[in-house]
This record gives sequence, C-alpha cells and structure tokens, in this order.
Amino acid sequence: MCAKKKKKSKKKKKEKVKNKALKEKAKEVVKRLKKAYPDAKIALNFKTPIQLLIATILSAQCTDERVNEVTKDLFKKYKTAEDFAKADLEELAEDIKSTGFYRQKAQYIKDACKIIVEKYKGEVPKTVEELMELPGVARKTANIVLANAYGIVEGIPVDTHVRRISQRLGLVTSKQPEKIEKELMEVLSKRSWFIFPYLMQAHGRKICISRKPKCEECVLKDLCNAYLSSN
Repeated sequence: MCAKKKKKSKKKKKEKVKNKALKEKAKEVVKRLKKAYPDAKIALNFKTPIQLLIATILSAQCTDERVNEVTKDLFKKYKTAEDFAKADLEELAEDIKSTGFYRQKAQYIKDACKIIVEKYKGEVPKTVEELMELPGVARKTANIVLANAYGIVEGIPVDTHVRRISQRLGLVTSKQPEKIEKELMEVLSKRSWFIFPYLMQAHGRKICISRKPKCEECVLKDLCNAYLSSN
C-alpha cells in the first residue's frame, strides 16, 4: 500500500512539473507572437452582434476574405435579426451563394434569427449555452461571438490554425476541438484566451502553414516539438 502511494505521489509530482513547463512555454509563445503580430485581431468585418453571428456562420468552410466581400452588401440589405428572419429563403441563399454550402447556411441563418427574435427580442444571446441552441452555432462560433461582440471570454475558439500550431508546438495532445480547447485553457493564462486564436491565425497564414511550413523563419522554432524532432 505504501509503495502504491509513493508511486501515485511521484506521478502527481511529475504531472505538476510537466504542467508548469507547459504553462511557461505557452506564456513565451504568446509573448513572441504578440511581438511578431501586434495587430492580430478577428478578420471578419462587423458592427453589431447579429452581423458577427451571421459572418461567423458564413465563415464555415469559407475564407474570411470571401465572407467580408459577401457581407459588405448583405448587411446593407438585412440590418437586423428580424430582417434575416423574414427574408425569402431562396433569395437569402442566392445572396450568400459564393460562401459555399449556401442553402444550408441560409436555413441556419433564417432559423437562428427567428429564435433570436421570438425568444430574445431580437438581441443575440450572451451565454455559450444559449448561443449553442441556435441552428448552425457550435462552441467555436459561440466563443467568437461572445468575446468579440460582448467582451465575454469563456473559452478559446479552436479553428484549423489553433489546432495545427498547438499540436506542432506540443501545447496539446488531443485531436478533437473541445478537448484541445480544454487543454489550452489549462496552460494559457485567462488574459491570453482572447488574443491567442488570432495570433495563431496570423502565424498560421504567414509562417506555420499546413504544408511546407516556413520553419526557418519561425520565431517559435526553438519551442516547437515538431521542428525539434525533425532537426
């Protein structure tokens, strides 16, 4: 029994040391990327919470640049949740066609806005749980809307850049977005949760790209498990 307790104690101590090292590493990653990308921020254009919600739904399987092109005219035509809720479905689908999966997205937008009008008096809800009840809204979208529209930071949106770079750096071991988010929330200080995904996006688009990353130009290469294991 005593031997078992000692083994458990050793394991806990080892995990504590590992966790502390990961926190220090995560802190250094954020520090360096803030210096490299001082203007990192959300790429989607919006002025109101409903605009951000719509833009984020449209961004699924679509570039932010394309979404911004579409919403430039879309937000002139439909200004409120009620406008989207009352929109002709076929017409709305045509308006967002170039974002891909447009019929499904149009249905999501119309249905989500109906709920917002009927249940929340036209105001986009302010909790992750309420947002995730809306059609087309998963946890990532909910986190993006809450943080950028309301300044409420309850989690970390995990997109392809966050997942790829966090895994390469060795900050996380999971592959599922929900588990990756949980791991990141444990190693990052809460004040870094908001900026972290936008630093990852900036770095992922410029340096740590999916195929053939520009490792020699990377400010994080000495911290990167993937780079260190291949050199």
